[in-house]
Formats: sequence, C-alpha cells, structure tokens
Amino acid sequence: MAKILILTIDDVDHILDLLEYNLEIGGYEVLRAETGEKGLAIMKTMQVDLVLLDYMLPGIDGIEVLKTMRSDPALTAMPVIMLTAKGEEIDKVLGLEMGADDYLSKPFGIRELLARVKALLRRSSLEKIESQPEDKNLVGDLLIYNTAREVTVDGNPITLSLKEFELLYLLASHRNRVFTREQLLELIWGYEYSGETRTVDVHVRNLRKKIEKDPDHPQYIQTVRGMGYKFV
Repeated sequence: MAKILILTIDDVDHILDLLEYNLEIGGYEVLRAETGEKGLAIMKTMQVDLVLLDYMLPGIDGIEVLKTMRSDPALTAMPVIMLTAKGEEIDKVLGLEMGADDYLSKPFGIRELLARVKALLRRSSLEKIESQPEDKNLVGDLLIYNTAREVTVDGNPITLSLKEFELLYLLASHRNRVFTREQLLELIWGYEYSGETRTVDVHVRNLRKKIEKDPDHPQYIQTVRGMGYKFV
C-alpha cells in the first residue's frame, strides 16, 4: 500500500532536511520544494496528501501559494499546515483566512508537528467520507444510512455503537480498499490510540457478529493477512 505523501515547501535546506528525516521516520513519504513555484508544479503532477508550507518564500510567498491552491478545483481541498518564523497574530489570521488548515510557528517541536500532521490527515479523511453524496450504502442484504446512522440487515435494524458504525461506514464506503489497523486507528479513534491495534480487531469481531450470517466465514469484512481489513 502506498505511503501517505507529504510535500514540504521551504527555502531553508536544514529545515527541509529536518522535516524530511522526521516525517520519514514517522512512516510518511516526503517530497521537498525550495520555492512556491516548484511546490505548485509538484502538486499538479503528484497525488499529495498534505502540504507543509513556509510563510516566507522567495518568489511567490506562502500566502500566494495558498491563494493559488484554493482557487484551483484540483487543489482546493488539499490539507495545508503553514510554517513561519513570524509570530505576529496578524500573520496567523491571514494564513487561516486564506485557507490554511493549521498553523505552526518556528521553532516548533517535532512531536507537536507530527501530532498536528496526524490530526489533520485524520480530519481530512473523515471529511472526504462525510462529503460523499450518497446517504445510503447498499451491499447485498446490508443497508447503511449515513445521516440517520442506522444499519439494517435483510430489512432488520441492528444496534451498533458509534465506533462500530464509523468503522463499518468507512470500510463500506471504500470497497475493496485495504486499510491497515494503524490507519483505522488514526481515522476512527485518533492518533492518541496509536499502537492499540487490538481495539480494531475487537470492533471488527463485534461487527461481524452483528452483520455477517456466518462470522467465522465473513461475506463483507474480510481479513487481509499481514495488512488489515477490507470490505467486499
């Protein structure tokens, strides 16, 4: 499975080195750009998942890059965290007004940066799911109503906890896509649950008991050995 791709845009080499090193240790794939122009060119040719954007750049600055992104239908929803050495409140307000999703002032701690990245990726993924136009998802005898948060099996309503529903809806909305346990933890429970992958297994087991005719031979939620789960 492809890693999450993060684009770092900064004109200071040692900051790019620092970001690249720590993000790669965190499990991300990293691209780097020294100018806003180069960063925009990368975004238009690569499927970037998140951008770390410096406020002060040579050529077009971070605000201009952000304006260009938010006016481009292909880039308008791309998550952006702005980085800056400037600490004035007006700079932060301007960045957020122009469409930045989060803001971090230099110098910053790597742990805080990674936490912000994880939180923003999780929020972005959930927003994509919830923005889907279909309110219901029908697979076989399983019917999922997103807005009403209701599920029926062969016409009979079943009771799910909030996390069980969110897990089922995520998997069913991305049929045949394999999610690792770590991805499901971040998307449904948040990064603070990192490492507690047994939580996912327990919820999957409970879901199978409620929606599968034979939980030992599941029709819907299938295990992909060595990776995680997928909905078929």
